[in-house]
Amino acid sequence: MSEVRYTDQHEWIRLDGDIATIGITKFAAEQLGDVVYVELPASGKKVTAGGEAAVVESVKAASEVYAPVGGEVAGANEALAGDPSKVNADPEGEGWFFKLKLADTEEFSKRTDQAAYAEFLKGL
Repeated sequence: MSEVRYTDQHEWIRLDGDIATIGITKFAAEQLGDVVYVELPASGKKVTAGGEAAVVESVKAASEVYAPVGGEVAGANEALAGDPSKVNADPEGEGWFFKLKLADTEEFSKRTDQAAYAEFLKGL
């Protein structure tokens, strides 16, 4: 079973071995409104924890998507190029953005768990 963690920038990260799948949370998707464009990172790109990795644009705004952990991009969700609305329809499933091969799996354990993220949302 894979574990999911969260950031205060509203990204989620699901770890399967040393490969992490990353996307934005349901809260972030709701705040953005209808997503009309997603710019995904190229495979092989190296990203650092907290560094800009992707861009998501909606009818309301454009926002960066940050890498919750450092690593090398192992793939992107190319389906979003043809259908960016997947981000709104299933932000924590089919609407994932990219996969990373982690540089350091310890970084994952430093991210917020689901209960703590839920508490964080209550304060917004």
